[in-house]
Amino acid sequence: MSTSHTTRATLRQAAVAIRAMLVFTVVLGVGYTALITGIGQLAFPWQAGGSLVTDRSGEVVGSALIGQSFTDADGNPLPEYFQSRPSAAGDGYDAGASSGSNWGPENPDLIEAIALRKASIAAFANVAESEVPADAATASASGLDPHISPAYAELQVARVAEARGLHEREVSALVSQYTENRDLGYLGEPRVNVVALNLALDALDP
Repeated sequence: MSTSHTTRATLRQAAVAIRAMLVFTVVLGVGYTALITGIGQLAFPWQAGGSLVTDRSGEVVGSALIGQSFTDADGNPLPEYFQSRPSAAGDGYDAGASSGSNWGPENPDLIEAIALRKASIAAFANVAESEVPADAATASASGLDPHISPAYAELQVARVAEARGLHEREVSALVSQYTENRDLGYLGEPRVNVVALNLALDALDP
């Protein structure tokens, strides 16, 4: 086979490869992405848009998928709101720095942090430290989890009711309303979305 023939064959193969790359880039990189995005926007517009939640005035105040801190300017927990579980993502619930602490269960810093959190939560709720659920003192793996356990939510009912001048049964009923059951009836654990619950609380105010 001559050198010129070999060169032409190589160039032809390169041209075919380049055309195939361009076609698949358009079909899979652009077309498929546009198709799935369109289906998502049509079939699940709220989820595709980031599961954004709004307050009574219609202003976007967060996402149902990302937790928030309900504290004052000095970082102190606000008694009229249900408190989220701790977060190790950035300065707390930083969606751009999702992570856990990566400390092992025997890490002395983690043990100390949990002990301090339990003592603080127990004092804030006026209960014994033994009543503080595990999720109240430990961060989630992502650091963004907006959920707490029903046990932690119930622990906060009396404090929130007193701070807002509401009956405990009214606040407890709201917790039950915003308690999500196990997925498909058996996956995961029951949980309460703190962001949604606190928005519902604000909606009760005149």
